Amino acid sequence: MSWQAWFTLVVVALTVYALARALFAPAVTVFGALVTLLLASVITPAQALAGFANAAPVTVAALFILARAVEKTGALQPLIDRTLGSRRRGRGALFGLLAPVMGASAFLNNTPIVAMLAPQVADWAERRGRSASAYLMPISFATILGGVITVIGTSTNLLVSGMMEARGMAPIGMFELTWLGLPVALAGLAVLIVLTPIVLPERRPARQQFEDDIREFVTHATVVPGGPLDGRTVEAAGLRNLQGVFLVQIERAGEVIAPVAPLAILRGGDRLSFAGRVDMVRDLQSTRGLRSAEHEHTLALNGDGHTFYEAVVSATSPLVGKTIKEVGFRGRYDAAVLAIHRAGARVNEKLGSVRLKEGDTLLLLAERGFLRRWRDHSDFLLVARRGGSRPPSSRQALLVAIIALGVVGVAGLGLLPILQASLVGALALVATGVLSPAEARAAVEMDVLVLIAASFGIGAAIEQSGLAAALGHLIVEGFSRWGPLGVLLAVTLATIALTELITNNAAAALVFPIAIAVAGQLGLDPRPYAIAVAVAASASFLTPIGYQTNTMVYGPGGYRFGDFARLGAPITAVVVAVIMVVVPLVWPLARP
Repeated sequence: MSWQAWFTLVVVALTVYALARALFAPAVTVFGALVTLLLASVITPAQALAGFANAAPVTVAALFILARAVEKTGALQPLIDRTLGSRRRGRGALFGLLAPVMGASAFLNNTPIVAMLAPQVADWAERRGRSASAYLMPISFATILGGVITVIGTSTNLLVSGMMEARGMAPIGMFELTWLGLPVALAGLAVLIVLTPIVLPERRPARQQFEDDIREFVTHATVVPGGPLDGRTVEAAGLRNLQGVFLVQIERAGEVIAPVAPLAILRGGDRLSFAGRVDMVRDLQSTRGLRSAEHEHTLALNGDGHTFYEAVVSATSPLVGKTIKEVGFRGRYDAAVLAIHRAGARVNEKLGSVRLKEGDTLLLLAERGFLRRWRDHSDFLLVARRGGSRPPSSRQALLVAIIALGVVGVAGLGLLPILQASLVGALALVATGVLSPAEARAAVEMDVLVLIAASFGIGAAIEQSGLAAALGHLIVEGFSRWGPLGVLLAVTLATIALTELITNNAAAALVFPIAIAVAGQLGLDPRPYAIAVAVAASASFLTPIGYQTNTMVYGPGGYRFGDFARLGAPITAVVVAVIMVVVPLVWPLARP
């Protein structure tokens, strides 16, 4: 291999390592790799910037706007109400819930679907005495399966389609993937319905554990009138950095003050509520100017001004790797962290010293505007008000549904390319007032767009440096004895392995040029290999960090890390089997 190929291999290896360890945000990591390859002259500026001029990221941006409009107006709410209103139980309830979810995710971004459904399903399960863990992971898996049915079902499909077009191949048609995606989705749905009650353990969701924590870990004290704390601020009184407990609220003359600011003034007779570990309250007991109040098992924290929230930390959040104290959580978010749940269990450490990780579920106390301010922010994957956050179905919901169906219909009939159809739909949503320009801008996840655009340059480097040809040669040498099918299996498995370690878009971008090189060396049609990469890159079922909807339900469902493999491994096996059977039938491996 040339020095360019070796250099590219090192950059790609470091990129995979950084993505797998979540050292930086995925977009930062991939863009950094792109800049490195550009500075080393492995690729030209035109190749590095080609992805930013490609239709794929622009189309994804337009579809983000459409998905936000659906979420805002509650366009899917009638379907959700009908689904959750069913009296079916067991596998019947699973089918009634998952089938429409899968159908919706074929045309809408997966993330807002899970964001809308997860709090409502958790609340619905709780009211019926069922565990939310029996439904949340299957919902995430159903959205992943539905996303491979059409080319707009997930950004990965559009990325692969754009990379195909950049290499002179015809882009993926609106329903071309359906020939493979629909059998994959139906087979996966069957596995979900049959195996979920058998292999998925019943877990206590974070919200249920949180209620138990409140009963177990709350103590109360009263400020002594005229004592050393009367008239002092919370910070000056030394109540900001207690060992094992923290001040949750102040009750004064029937008024509740929460969250409590550091500069809040204490008054004699104030009733203070502290949350923390009962075995670590010695700091509180030794505080002069406080006297114990009678123990109560509940907190009056559901008034008009404030309530409880669950928030799942995202991979791109500035919270990752830092403590609550380091980021100044209360000042930044105007909310108090009551508990942290990780891998199905409460973190029993002093909250201010816990370094947060992607997927941690924070149980918060905040005023009711918290959901509105942070729901669409990249700091959190999911923000849900305790007790469910049912979005209202507004009068504009019908208009949004018509625009969404119009985008799908126009693109599906070939009247307009997907790019133009999605842009017209996004423009119509703003022009009709469904979304303001600011809301439309906020709906676009720039990190995803940068990652997609930068992936084109990474793919070009892998191809132009000769690395794709070299790795393709290794695959051909190792699997050619089993013919084109053996090579197809190798490409599929390599993509699935990568997508569990890094983002699905990055996995597709890294494997795509190798798959094309393999097909070229064997004299085969590259299209079926590209289609296999697109579907396999979305087959992220084995870990909670492989795909963001898995991360969204990880904490709220109370799951442990290994729970995903229990249910995900059989689905992954079925996906691989369907790819191996259907791809050669629909897209012959040999050139016509």
